[in-house]
Amino acid sequence: MPPSRWAAFAAEAAVPEQLVPYVRAVSDLEPLECGGFLALRSGPALVLVGHDAGLKQGGAEQERSRPEAARLDAAVGEASSLRGIESLTVLAPFRPDAAPEWAVSTRPDAYWGIPLPTDAADMAYGQKLRNQLRRARRDILIAREGWKPDHAELVEQYIRSRPFAPGTRHLFRHIGPYVEAVPDALLFAARDCEGALQGFAVGDYTALGTVFYLFAFRAPESPPGTADALLDALAAEGIRRGHTLLNLGLGINPGIVFFKRKWNATILRPHVETSWAVQRPQEAGLLGSLKKLFGM
Repeated sequence: MPPSRWAAFAAEAAVPEQLVPYVRAVSDLEPLECGGFLALRSGPALVLVGHDAGLKQGGAEQERSRPEAARLDAAVGEASSLRGIESLTVLAPFRPDAAPEWAVSTRPDAYWGIPLPTDAADMAYGQKLRNQLRRARRDILIAREGWKPDHAELVEQYIRSRPFAPGTRHLFRHIGPYVEAVPDALLFAARDCEGALQGFAVGDYTALGTVFYLFAFRAPESPPGTADALLDALAAEGIRRGHTLLNLGLGINPGIVFFKRKWNATILRPHVETSWAVQRPQEAGLLGSLKKLFGM
């Protein structure tokens, strides 16, 4: 895929996986195009990003009825036929009809976000959030920074605190190279009066209209409201640049959804991840042998 197509997908990105500079900085995935959708390949594995401007707000069933859903099924067929592809994962608002019966889908989730006004003073904060921001600003100072050793150490502390999958650890450990390599990936750091790092957040401003809130880490004893103050700074930069939407990412769990709702976030688009082996898996045992014998 020529760089001009990378730029086009990134400019219109609806989900983080369409930010090609980000994907290339944190993984070995190579971008290509399938049926007008962005795809990301690593050896025999392919990820098809089935989100686009035509597949957005609304429930999964509403989106399934749209003409673009047929485009997605066609793209799935094209991706499955690529030479050397053994496994396929589709990221989309719904499970594609073209997925085989043995495909496995994740629990439905959704991307959340908030509209950005033209003036930061017009952000719609509830009183509780206003109070938290006011309190946090007494204890910390927010500023843009380049990647530093204490950022990396905070990430390592977080990795050690939870049993993350290898892929997640790899992603977190490549935040530094990503921030250094992508000009529109900005890091906002929160430091106390002594200069100690209390947290940081990373936003991606590559897309023309949407800011992506990608990473956020806090020190265990950070002042209350630190995460809110970091997100506020990230949003203010988006407003300054003329962005109109802040994508806060997936819901993932009730605690994360609570944080998003505190910011008056609403669901932008449903999201389901569906994966399968391109070739039907062999069934083991007597049942598999009988099916093979009788052509079932």
